[in-house]
Amino acid sequence: MEAKEATMGGGEKLPGVYIRWLISGEDGAPTFAMRLFTVEPGSHIPGHEHPWEHEIYVLRGSMRVRIGRKEYMVSSGSFIYVPPNVEHEYFAGEDGVEFLCIIPLRPSVDDSYSPCKPGA
Repeated sequence: MEAKEATMGGGEKLPGVYIRWLISGEDGAPTFAMRLFTVEPGSHIPGHEHPWEHEIYVLRGSMRVRIGRKEYMVSSGSFIYVPPNVEHEYFAGEDGVEFLCIIPLRPSVDDSYSPCKPGA
């Protein structure tokens, strides 16, 4: 599958953020999906939360990640755990970032998404 511009749960596009589903339920995976994100320099994925966790591995570049009230700087070779129901967002570094994001297929990733207001 080709990379396409990423969108938030409500369908709003995320300029400079691209997603490619590497493994999903359509491939026969019963439990987890693997996605490849590419985030261009100056772009970000706004704060949001949902009832499923993420496991992230940074392949290239760097980013600032906010998970709840804590912020982390991560770069190539770093891994991150994002717990369920915790607001999180990602800000690409000056060279952009590319990372793998593993998510469970249940609950459905299409059914339970809540964008968060900045500063909330």
